Parts: sequence; structure tokens; C-alpha cells
Amino acid sequence: MNLLRYVWAFPNTALGLLATLLTLATGGKVRRVAGTLEVHGGFARWFLGLPLFGAAAMTLGHVILGQEEWYLWMHRAHERAHVRQCEAWGIFFLPAYFLASLWAWVRGGHPYHDNWFEVMAEREAGTSPLPPP
Repeated sequence: MNLLRYVWAFPNTALGLLATLLTLATGGKVRRVAGTLEVHGGFARWFLGLPLFGAAAMTLGHVILGQEEWYLWMHRAHERAHVRQCEAWGIFFLPAYFLASLWAWVRGGHPYHDNWFEVMAEREAGTSPLPPP
């Protein structure tokens, strides 16, 4: 069962592994935490700092990128919720995530804060101001 979750999420994880290699090649660091790789510094810092993202952390399958190590610690519960989303949605996760952002924006909301995947990750992490469904 556990292996199937890794296989199903692998297309997303493959992107994360590429980011991991680029991060290591540019002086970043990686460590294994509870079945994921947490990657920070170097390329990850640069990539997440781009205006398109402007994020402290991001999940790609079983790889969690962070600008700095403390961001990974601070956002671990939220990012682990995204890992579980990747395990559930598999190859469809990234397209579904982007469609959820587009849907939020079309409805007049914020493409990140009103994205269904972000709202659910916040609820699961216990950091949402909204009550559970």
C-alpha cells in the first residue's frame, strides 16, 4: 500500500527530485524526514523566491522545497498535507492544483489563498481560520 502511494505520486516527485539535484548542485541541503525529502537553500531558495511563486515552501510529490531550513520546520504540517494530496491525486495533482487556482481567480478570489488544495491543507494542518467541514 505504501509503495503504491509513492508510485502514484512519482510524476510529481520526479519534478521534486530534479529540483533536489539543482539545489544540491548550487550549495543547498537535503535531508530525509518521515518518508519525504526536505530540500532548502541554493536553487530551491531562488526558485521559491521568483515572483510567480513567492513561497516559503512548496511540495512536489514526496519532495518538500523550502527557501530556508526553518521554513520547512515552520510549514511542515501544511506541506505534509500536500504530500498526502499528491498521494491521493497522483499525476493529476499539479493540473488539478492549477485549475483550482484558476477557478478561485475566476470567481473573484485569490489564486493561492482560495485554492481548494490550500484551504484543505490549512485545515488539515490546523492553521485554518475556517471550521472543519
